[in-house]
Amino acid sequence: MRRGAANLLGGRALRYDLRGLTAGEIGEDFNLDRLLNHGYLPRMYESPRPRQRLDSYIGDYLRQEIAAEGLVRNLPAFSDFLDAAALSDGNPVNYSNIARDCGVSAPTAKAYFGILDDTLLAHRLPRWRKRAKRRLAGAPKLYFADLGIVNRLARRGQLERGSDQYGKAFENWVFHELSAYIAYHDLDEELTYWRLPSGIEVDFVIGDMRLAIEAKASARISTHHLKGLRILAEEHPTVQRIMVCLEPRPRRTNDGIDIIPAQCRRGSS
Repeated sequence: MRRGAANLLGGRALRYDLRGLTAGEIGEDFNLDRLLNHGYLPRMYESPRPRQRLDSYIGDYLRQEIAAEGLVRNLPAFSDFLDAAALSDGNPVNYSNIARDCGVSAPTAKAYFGILDDTLLAHRLPRWRKRAKRRLAGAPKLYFADLGIVNRLARRGQLERGSDQYGKAFENWVFHELSAYIAYHDLDEELTYWRLPSGIEVDFVIGDMRLAIEAKASARISTHHLKGLRILAEEHPTVQRIMVCLEPRPRRTNDGIDIIPAQCRRGSS
């Protein structure tokens, strides 16, 4: 459409986002370990060996097609940028550090992030901005639109439960599910994250502190996992709080935090 100078009927055409596979779309065949390793693209998720398909997708589209569109002039530098950006998945964006890692200027790195946004290859999660009693801090976080791509670019290999990389992938998946739900249900609510200068944070906030969600790939949630949600409630006592995790059954803490398994059986909470 960009090449052909298509008339997009400004003011008359509606925009819809088509995301990768969600747990609800997969249904009874949903397998969290498979999804975190293979990614959200249907063909990759279904493939018994998705590595070659992912490598072709990365080589033919992420690098070559973006260059063919004239979006970048220096393809090797953009390729290095993709590798560096994948290592930042789920973290606040630091333009200077990534620019140094891939040998470009900070403005160029910032422009490259804009390309990821424009091509829907990644999304930036802003920090919650409404001023509270404490001074909030943090740059936007970056989440790639597909975990399979992140895994290959970051050379993660097979993700196993209990590893740090599995935890990072789990957080990306929760972001994917939340952002897809908001988009598909046409909710007029922003998805953000909350963070204090001390580093204490909550992964996701929906709306104006209506719902706060933490993602932990842990089979047993303990007190230290809930610290961010509890500190957040000190300033926003009406916020609903949820912990998405790998515990086998849903439960609620004494102070009202809902512990929800990533894979609830049909009919459960």
